[in-house]
Amino acid sequence: MNSTVRVRTTDRSVLPAMALFAMVVTMLVAQAVPSTAAAQIRSNAQAEQSRGLRNRPSLPAQPGPGRYISETGQAFVLDRSGQRTLMRFEQGAEVWVLRPSPAPRGDVIYRNDAGDQVLRVTPDGGMTVFTTRAPQGTPVASAGSAPSLLPPTLTAVQLWNFIVRQSDRASRALGRLVVVDVDIEPGSEAVAADALSTAVDAIARMARSATLRREVAQVRRILVSDEGRPSVSFSQGTLRITIDADAGYAGRPSSARIVRVIAEGG
Repeated sequence: MNSTVRVRTTDRSVLPAMALFAMVVTMLVAQAVPSTAAAQIRSNAQAEQSRGLRNRPSLPAQPGPGRYISETGQAFVLDRSGQRTLMRFEQGAEVWVLRPSPAPRGDVIYRNDAGDQVLRVTPDGGMTVFTTRAPQGTPVASAGSAPSLLPPTLTAVQLWNFIVRQSDRASRALGRLVVVDVDIEPGSEAVAADALSTAVDAIARMARSATLRREVAQVRRILVSDEGRPSVSFSQGTLRITIDADAGYAGRPSSARIVRVIAEGG
């Protein structure tokens, strides 16, 4: 059998520690202050608050959720309904997790987990997308609303069938057998499947590249696990991906990061 699925049955429970802080405020000090002094204190506090509001830097406009189209015709969906900014090009299946960082002139750059610039947003809301087709960037415009990018739900049986298909896809891309092993706990099926699909997308893309075909030819096994810290590594022919199922799409590496790890040999 080319692929295996091991689902651990140990329950995973997270008991977050909670701490309760109590603040006790007395009125004794206020009663001891003369009314004129108290009024002066209030006036100074209000003036300081007003200065703080005036000096607070204005936040740049954030890209709204919805569908966007670039001047080159590439369309994508942007989802900011959760804690993380998600993006998916309509011609692809991969969902990208974007992380914002400040840029000159008050702009905000959104990068993937490999550090690549994907979006740039100006303070007035103007947006530019950067792709392999347009590495210098191209302006985009809003094209209406779009549904949220939600991970699919999978049963253990559905995951097994999915793994067999992905193993076959990777094997066809490299022209020889690629073994797939998935070792996860119940509840991790959706993120594990997404991580595997993303890995095979990266392998197929590298196999089509004249400059990366030699490096990806070393891949002989893909291992997806949810034990340990999220990571991706490549050593002795094994591409090892550790996921965090609780983090959703952010709990697995992007195809860009996988390509970089394989190309660098680990």
